[in-house]
Amino acid sequence: MTQKQEKENLQNNISTQNVLPFIPLRDTVVFPSTVTPLNLGREISISAAEHSLSTQDKLIVVSCQKKPNVEQPGFDDVYHIGCLAKILRSISSPDGSLKVLIEGLDRVKILSYKYTDKGFIEVEYEILQQQPLQQNIEIEALFRQAKTEFEEYMKINRKLPIEILLSAQNIEEPSKFADTVATYLNLKTQDKQQLLELVNLRDRLETLIKHIIAEKEILKIEERLQTRVKQQIEKTQKEYYLTEQMKAIQKELRQKDDFAKELDELKEKIKQAKMPKEAEEIALKELSRLEKMMPYSPEATVSRTYLDWLISLPWSAKTKDVLDIKRAKEILDEDHYGLEKVKERVLEYLAVLKRVKKIKGPILCFVGPPGVGKTSIAKSIARALGRNFVSVSLGGVRDEAEIRGHRRTYIGSLPGRIIQWMRKAKSKNPVFLLDEIDKMGVDWRGDPSAALLEVLDPEQNYRFVDHYLDVEFDLSDVMFICTANTTYTISPTLLDRLELIYFSGYTWEEKLQIAKKYLIPKELKNHGSSENEIQFTDDAIKEIIDKYTREAGVRNLEREIANVIRKTLKELSLSSKEKTEPVVITKD
Repeated sequence: MTQKQEKENLQNNISTQNVLPFIPLRDTVVFPSTVTPLNLGREISISAAEHSLSTQDKLIVVSCQKKPNVEQPGFDDVYHIGCLAKILRSISSPDGSLKVLIEGLDRVKILSYKYTDKGFIEVEYEILQQQPLQQNIEIEALFRQAKTEFEEYMKINRKLPIEILLSAQNIEEPSKFADTVATYLNLKTQDKQQLLELVNLRDRLETLIKHIIAEKEILKIEERLQTRVKQQIEKTQKEYYLTEQMKAIQKELRQKDDFAKELDELKEKIKQAKMPKEAEEIALKELSRLEKMMPYSPEATVSRTYLDWLISLPWSAKTKDVLDIKRAKEILDEDHYGLEKVKERVLEYLAVLKRVKKIKGPILCFVGPPGVGKTSIAKSIARALGRNFVSVSLGGVRDEAEIRGHRRTYIGSLPGRIIQWMRKAKSKNPVFLLDEIDKMGVDWRGDPSAALLEVLDPEQNYRFVDHYLDVEFDLSDVMFICTANTTYTISPTLLDRLELIYFSGYTWEEKLQIAKKYLIPKELKNHGSSENEIQFTDDAIKEIIDKYTREAGVRNLEREIANVIRKTLKELSLSSKEKTEPVVITKD
């Protein structure tokens, strides 16, 4: 039997047979006059193919599912326009799947749909005959344009083999050409289904031309991206090339990478920081500059660090003051013995603060010899107020930039000590101790004491500008306390802004009480001992004060007491007798 006779017999069978097994396809559209490989894995598909293979004509109906994740599709889950096909070849795989090669024959409309007892779907269909259309000038023009556009598309798309173009050029029938080209275009499933459903040849050719032109534009954009990246790779290394390619793709597809996510996080943190309007505008402007930089460039690192500093500062975070004068007095008496005049002045300061909430008067400066409790009483004030406490030592500072910070034009620049410790304070109203302000020096790099004028002046510090941040930061809620051993080395202009509170040296009796109430219990605890093991008589403490320490404060006294405790513990460790009674340290 000749091939022509076989085809005629097949057409005769099709015209009489309108019920066939059905295979629902996932993301695949089969067109007439095309050969398509299928990999069948579902039981309903394998059973349908096997039933078809057992017949003489090996015919089957295929159509695409609307949702590919549906395992048991119903009538409404598949497109009702499909394709009548013939199975040309089949191969069973070891994993149980079935690979088949099918040839599309005609467009069909599915009329009914049912699951059979044999485990496959059976459909009733009718063939959609193409309207008889004479080969007029319009169809010929559309056919030629489609051929020209597809030829240009193949020249741009290097992924498809040239044999496809040669095969398409030899097709003389417009309908077959349209179906063949639609198979090779990289279209969405919905777009391919639309072409399958277009029975009218004119409409199908027009829609096909539109899709080819659109695909050409997409390929041109991809080519333009590749060209842009190739031009940039000549300037730098492979890493730079990959980053630029990612940027170019992100620009075209508006997809976000890790760097973009980081930028979004920074933007969100800027909003949450509750900055003043000016500071927020500068932060957003810097963020906009960062978006245009290379993620791993030095400039981007500098910009990130700057934004981190702006975000981490306590622009609006405050601790609630505990303005209980009686409680403050108890805390000061608990932490310090004596210093009645000093305590009185501190309580006066807190009493005024309770009424006016914010004092614009002089800054407290504790002046006295080492070891008299200047730093510790500042900590007690912070504890009494319920504020955070930070301390910065200014001894030996000679550079003005230590206070105001370095400008960002310098490599490794950072904010000054004031801003650094404000970040550590985590609130905008801490007790801020400026320790040893009399030890600051002056040289060619500037006068740090002059920079402190802006920090300590209540008329100026609400708009303090650090050179690194270059935005105003409000220091007016900060309670500044200074300490010094002498006032002779403090500049007169700085001294004029300070209220001096002098700490005199402790008397003999005050040292005795401090040793008994504070120093001995503290050192016994530090050395892992207690009063049940070691005790000091008053005469022993007096002997240490008179003979071994000559100072205004109690630091040497504390060291000598620690020395005695260590020696006693050593003797106890070397002794073979167990001590049931505490060791009493006497004058002798």
